[in-house]
Amino acid sequence: MTSMSHVHVAFLDRFHPEIYSAIKRALPEGWEYAFAKSNESGDQVAAVSGADLLFVMAAPVTGEILSAATRLRFIQKLGAGVDKIDLKTCEQRGIAIARLAGGNAIPVAEHTLLLMLAALRRLPLMDRRTRAGDWLKEEARGVNRQLTGKRIGLVGFGAIGKALAKLLSGFDIELVYFDPAVSQKEAERQFHIHFLPLDELLATADIVSLHLPLLPETAGLISKDRIARMKHGAVLINCARGGLVDEEALAAALVEGRLFAAGVDAFVKEPPIGSRLLILDQTVVTPHMAGATVDNFRFVIERAIRNAVQYLGGGGLPEGDAVFLPQGTTPA
Repeated sequence: MTSMSHVHVAFLDRFHPEIYSAIKRALPEGWEYAFAKSNESGDQVAAVSGADLLFVMAAPVTGEILSAATRLRFIQKLGAGVDKIDLKTCEQRGIAIARLAGGNAIPVAEHTLLLMLAALRRLPLMDRRTRAGDWLKEEARGVNRQLTGKRIGLVGFGAIGKALAKLLSGFDIELVYFDPAVSQKEAERQFHIHFLPLDELLATADIVSLHLPLLPETAGLISKDRIARMKHGAVLINCARGGLVDEEALAAALVEGRLFAAGVDAFVKEPPIGSRLLILDQTVVTPHMAGATVDNFRFVIERAIRNAVQYLGGGGLPEGDAVFLPQGTTPA
């Protein structure tokens, strides 16, 4: 058992100076830490050598990294999705994995609403043209749209979907959802939302917003065929994972005018160099930053440390956060 006063934690991601400071303030007294000096594999391997714990935000945790981390016992994802972690190797090695279920729900929901409004108003285009000296008030009047009166379909109704539904409650809109798990009768009453099968949601929603993890069963869910069946003039928002969407089909639908706009925070390839979605006037794009606020990070790092302390002390993990626990350990 690792002594609580002699814990070595590694970080693979590169952070803003404010976030480095927040991490150092939050770590328990006596804990050692190592930050990767760059995103290069050699620097990441050097950071994990000797680590008992690995805290990771967006960086992939590959077999090469795990091979170098001979003392590693616990990986804490500083978010919800674990699709970039080599789960098979962790299970073989008995390395526990935790996530932060709902840890970024509020900032992601706020960012999703931001992209909805920006996409409906073609905000990047209007901003760029105004700075260039154009005055497009009447052109905007003939093209732009408002949120009021729209049917909004949430694909995935977990913590983020519920946080978004709460934000949308102040708008005069209709909310529908699809979730591949189970229908949620109590939540339906609370958020004035009703369930629709996925294809019916896509065919009737004015705005479709994605809030699912990337899993084998969700990969490519918004396929070329499903994009073709979306309501004409609809808007697609993706603040979840890029692998959910056929991006070429989405770009084609925007160019052809079958879809009005898209707000994209997550891409299949990141950064999405060469993607057609980056050059279209119908898109609003951001660098997978929906959950990234300095306000929320304090709660993220404190909760991550609490999970690590509980696990190392034999106290288990909150059930919603436990992704993989070696045999003999149980959720709290």
